[in-house]
Amino acid sequence: MPPEPAPTTTRRAVSQLDPRIEAATGHDVDTLWAHRDRGLLDETHTELVDRHRELAAAETSVTFYRTLLHRLSSGEYPVDTALFERIDRTVDQLEEAADARDSAAQRVLAALEPIEAAARSAPQSGEQQITTADQAALLAIAGGAKLYQHLLTSRLSVTTASGTRIPYAHLQRLHSAGLVDIDTTPPVHAGQPVSLTDAGRAALASSRRPQTPQASSPAPRPGAWPSTPAQRR
Repeated sequence: MPPEPAPTTTRRAVSQLDPRIEAATGHDVDTLWAHRDRGLLDETHTELVDRHRELAAAETSVTFYRTLLHRLSSGEYPVDTALFERIDRTVDQLEEAADARDSAAQRVLAALEPIEAAARSAPQSGEQQITTADQAALLAIAGGAKLYQHLLTSRLSVTTASGTRIPYAHLQRLHSAGLVDIDTTPPVHAGQPVSLTDAGRAALASSRRPQTPQASSPAPRPGAWPSTPAQRR
């Protein structure tokens, strides 16, 4: 009886935590993996993607041994001692793979917890409140901006059409808040377009909206005495 091939991990296995990850980060898992490979994620999201890759590999192993066990019991092989031994071995391997998968899932949950906590504490209204520095950055990005990576130093920064430079750390904060979007289609050394999202435009419009002036009494005429409240009769 030929030995079974080793499980492959070249493709990402879909895990049960994928919808939860996508809801917390605002990106699908494939995009997160691509951003991780390009070095576009902060430390928290990088940790999450690395743990998710471990979970994907563990899910692949579980699927492999479960499929193998089904094949062994499908009637393809003669029922003999060798088959029983191979089934016992596969069951043990499936159990070990399931244990590894469960441990990997717990590590993913631990990495996901701070991201979910940050999402829960974010403003829930349609218009986010932004700082003056954020407002200036969003205004500059609105006129056109690209993310570049220096070929020699590998440092990342944003250059806007107006000539303003935005630090990469600031861009990450705006991106994590869902205020800007990064087109990762072109290579980063050639420039990746950065644009405002709907939430970013709404936040910028809210910050620039003039405050409603409070009602005030008419200004006194020059030389007139200050008005006093009417006395009760």
